[in-house]
Parts: sequence; C-alpha cells; structure tokens
Amino acid sequence: MATRLSSNEVNYWENWQQQRDSDAGNFLVEKYMPLVEFVVQRFMVSLPKTISQDDIRSLAYEGLLDAFDKFDFSKDLKFETYATWRIKGAVIDGLRQSDWLPRSVRDKVKRIEKAYIELEQQHNASVTDADVSAYLGITKAELNKTVSEAALSALVSIDETAYGDDTSDKYTIVDPAISASPEKSLAAQSMKESLARAIDRLPEKEKLVVSLCYFEELKLTEIAEVLSVSVSRVSQLHSKAILRLNAAIIEPHDHY
Repeated sequence: MATRLSSNEVNYWENWQQQRDSDAGNFLVEKYMPLVEFVVQRFMVSLPKTISQDDIRSLAYEGLLDAFDKFDFSKDLKFETYATWRIKGAVIDGLRQSDWLPRSVRDKVKRIEKAYIELEQQHNASVTDADVSAYLGITKAELNKTVSEAALSALVSIDETAYGDDTSDKYTIVDPAISASPEKSLAAQSMKESLARAIDRLPEKEKLVVSLCYFEELKLTEIAEVLSVSVSRVSQLHSKAILRLNAAIIEPHDHY
C-alpha cells in the first residue's frame, strides 16, 4: 500500500475510521490540531473584529473532524493538504450560512472592486486611498472603515471565483494538477498568472503583508512587529490587498 503514513499512523487511522476508537481519535486530533490554528490565524487577518475567533476555531475544528472521516489514507496523498482544504471550506461555508455576511457588505465590496478595476485600468498602476475615496465620493476614513467591513466578503468572493458555481463537495480537492480536466487546468493556470501579476503590482506595503502572511506564514502580531505598525494597520493593509487581488481575478482581461 503506497502511503506517506507510518505503519503506526495507519493503525490509528484504521482504528478511528472503522471502530471510532477514542485513543485513535485523540492521537489524530493532537497531531493535526496545528492545522486548525494555522487556518484560523489566516482567516482572522481578514475578518471583522465582531467575529469571534472561538467561533472560527469551532468551524475549523468541524472541518478537521470531517477530514478525518473522509480522508483515504490508502492513497499516496498528504493529509495536511487535504485537511487544509476541508478546514478552510468548513469555515467559509459556516460564514456564508450565517448572518456574518450581510447583503450590504457584499454591495460595498462590489463598489470598491469596481473602483480598483476602473482606476487601475486607467492609470495602469496601483492607485492610492485618495484616488479610490475620491472616485467613491467618500472620505479616506470612510474608505478604511468600508475596507474593514468588506474584507470578509472579498475573501469569500475569491473562493467563489476559484470554484465557480459548482458547490458539490468542492473542498475534497487534493491535487488539482492531477484531478482537474485540461480545461480546468488551463483556467486555473490563467487565474494563477493573473494573481501573480496582481501581486506584483500591489503597493509595496501591501505586497509585503501578503508575502509575510501567505509565504512566510507569520501571524498578524508578528507582521506588525516586522513592519513596526499596529495590528489594526496590518489588517487594513491585508484587506486592501485582498480587494485588489479579488478585482484582478474577477476582471483579469479588463484589468490588464
């Protein structure tokens, strides 16, 4: 049997999935709980302060348990990759089904995305807060408040853009390069190229926050220390970067 798991770990998986053995379940939770914390930290960077971290952790934990039940340990696949998708999916689905994402927030984020698309297309470069606030007819303070409120909508919107309208167990994806059709592979590659160009065009501070968050995998507080700014400022920079990137993915041809 081709597997990346040790024989001891395989025994735990078998005991849990076939017998619901409590010792096996405790072993798996203890071993993979850091995945939950990793995903929670990534989400909390973008979520409004009104959303409880404990609520997000609860959703993420449910995703981990779901991954334990559905993971096929007999295949040569890495559980961490599979579980991360299911944990992220459980959080996003929980947010989407709750009252945390009101229609008014979605309307706000669409206005901001439209501003980024049209202004950056006109200038062929990243635009400033002053440019966007003037375009929207609001103050910079109002813009920053809207950005904070819209961050969650942008995050979910990126997820929806990546998967389209197919909601049938979409978070079971483990290796898109292997499982996707040629058409989907081309679409995914095109989106990655658009995203790479969009990241390259981000203002330096936003680009640095994205790099530290997703490539260096630093926590919000750690990024704040590196940049010598407040945690709220890091969150704001991250939110703006997400909105710019979302606009680039949605309208890649117009945007570039």
